Amino acid sequence: MLQELLCRRKDVLMILPYVAIVQEKISGLSSFGIELGFFVEEYAGSKGKFPPIKRREKKSLYIATIEKGHGLVNSLIETGRISSLGLVVVDELHMIGEGSRGAILEMTLAKLLYTSKTTQIIGMSATLNNVEDLQEFLQAEYYTSQFRPVELKEYLKINDSICEVDSKAENGMTFSRLLNYKYSDTLKKMDPDHLVALVTEVIPNYSCLVFCPTKKNCENVAEMICTFLSKEYMKHKEKEKQEVIKNLKNISSGNLCPVLKRTIPLGVAYHHSGLTSDERKLLEEAYSTGVLCLLTCTSTLAAGVNLPARRVILRAPYVAKEFLKRNQYKQMIGRAGRAGIDSVGESILILQEKDKQQVLDLISRPLENCYSHLVQESTKGIQTLFLSLVGLKIATNLHDIYHFMSGTFFGVQQKILLKEKSLWEITVESLRYLIEKGLLQKDTILTEKGHMQKDALYEFKEEFQYSFHITKLGRASFKGTIDLAYCDILYRDLKKGLEGLVLESLLHLIYLTTPYDMAFQRDPDWMIYFRQFSQLSPAEQNAAALVGVSENYIGKKASGQAIKKKVDKNIVNRLYLSFILYTLLKETNIWNVSEKFNMPRGYVQNLLTAAATFSSCVLHFCEELEEFWVYRALLVELTKKLTYCVKAELIPLMEVTGVLEGRAKQLYNGGYKSLAHLANADPEVLIRTIDHLSRRQAKQIVSSAKMLLHEKAEALQEEVEELLRLPSDFPGIVASPSVKA
Repeated sequence: MLQELLCRRKDVLMILPYVAIVQEKISGLSSFGIELGFFVEEYAGSKGKFPPIKRREKKSLYIATIEKGHGLVNSLIETGRISSLGLVVVDELHMIGEGSRGAILEMTLAKLLYTSKTTQIIGMSATLNNVEDLQEFLQAEYYTSQFRPVELKEYLKINDSICEVDSKAENGMTFSRLLNYKYSDTLKKMDPDHLVALVTEVIPNYSCLVFCPTKKNCENVAEMICTFLSKEYMKHKEKEKQEVIKNLKNISSGNLCPVLKRTIPLGVAYHHSGLTSDERKLLEEAYSTGVLCLLTCTSTLAAGVNLPARRVILRAPYVAKEFLKRNQYKQMIGRAGRAGIDSVGESILILQEKDKQQVLDLISRPLENCYSHLVQESTKGIQTLFLSLVGLKIATNLHDIYHFMSGTFFGVQQKILLKEKSLWEITVESLRYLIEKGLLQKDTILTEKGHMQKDALYEFKEEFQYSFHITKLGRASFKGTIDLAYCDILYRDLKKGLEGLVLESLLHLIYLTTPYDMAFQRDPDWMIYFRQFSQLSPAEQNAAALVGVSENYIGKKASGQAIKKKVDKNIVNRLYLSFILYTLLKETNIWNVSEKFNMPRGYVQNLLTAAATFSSCVLHFCEELEEFWVYRALLVELTKKLTYCVKAELIPLMEVTGVLEGRAKQLYNGGYKSLAHLANADPEVLIRTIDHLSRRQAKQIVSSAKMLLHEKAEALQEEVEELLRLPSDFPGIVASPSVKA
């Protein structure tokens, strides 16, 4: 990446699977950017500019999530700047085979291959099997290495025996040792899997991760282990652990999870999506610095931030109720062994006799194959792709679209994936769907014989050249990256909103930006719904009535009465989520809101993040449709409120990568009240002023703030120069020496 930025003077895009990893990389690479003279720009959540600012001298390293990376590539193609991208690095390339996100990654790479012959693509993964398909799709060379900085030893635990995984052995394993730990009857009952014995062999001097099948199991295991740890464990880094508890309270307005209150003094914590991102970040920092020596976690930690351990224990060969996949197993055990710290890493998979054969099959079989998800349960992925191909003028007729499809990962795998229909039929059907939906329009077409043919699409004869253009609704959906299943519903909702948008409170506007797909995920608690409804002001009740939900209906649901009148369940559920968001914006305290609505605080925060992203999508949707001009200014402000959900004075600090609400409050109270304050801070003074801030974190915060300040200053400088530059079409300027009278 540095070679591309500094020697070849080209921009670079790095695509990563999760926001947390994007932020980790931004923090780590900003200091390089400042020292070596390039920009590091964040494209995650609602952050990132489309198209990116065109820099005159310095080059940019864009670090993006899969979705934002796709938007960035689209905007560069649209503005004719795709050749400015010299290199695209995709980490965790196996994500291409994972659901709708995989389909988005595939679209991004296919468009790059089709539109730019000078952009290099590098994909990396530790868990890929059918590499030949990906090689063919990416027209790529393949490099592989078995090198690991720290040796990894894999073990299986059955009853009291620990066996080492050994591919040369007859049954795939060889006996290693018996567990030697004196168990009381109580402990046997509470800990039949001998977890306490396994973790106390390494903690507190070394670190340990215990992967559990469910979130609830993480908490139970953390508590169970702490019940049987001796009081001696409390003395290990006691002062620092008290600091962690104090900081957890600070970031949570004085609240502290009762489980963490009991486990942290012993150096143990749980880690899963039920925690807020502030809490997770704090626990990750404490674990990385050795203050916490044991985390009980779900499988998501294996794919997320980099938290290695001396020993990794898999509590059971399950993720939720599903049996473990080989790829998941490799990801989890890959966390064992810390480069530069440990000479060896070890993984122990605990299994019951009933699962023994299945586990032995699991560890001996190759990794799962990776398949395209452009066509999954539906053809939604392909329809989205076709809309963007026409919108970006990459391919505007049936022949070119079909040719593009043949070069995708899906095109490479079509013989395996397509059983009933051919690629040609799916292409034609998807285009027909987009026309029926009003997203594309077909043009009158000239046949080879020179006759006008208006309905050629429905005749499917290859001699015809079908040509399409994108409609206004199509362009709005494409620019807003709106799920095609919801684009017409969104249009209707916004249109209806124009008839009587209630602006006395934010509720109506929040409802319009509440993500549609989250309405299906959980049903409301009707008593809480009714309680919240009855506290609404007349203006807020008016907003609820306008979207189609009455207090009478909610009252009947809460009291369990039969309801004859048909009401759209999606609207009712979506309004309930709007209530949560509305309460959150008023109170800005996730703990209070999660208690009020009886929902995990991590879920409440995920809802907020999803709403901020969707609000930004709706804004781009409205920018393309003149009739929705009124929403534009309103949505800019709302997106900002949803993105930060804090008091206004903390927003400038939270623009800095890695500074979440808790840290922003600490910085603000320490006198660092603006971006300029942070950019000019001395890391050594920061460490002394701010509690529980390591030297590495202080340096990263200062580097990230400097980078952001430089970016903003450069953007303003370029705006000034653009304003003062003489226009190229100024009267009297001769275009070129050859154009003379």
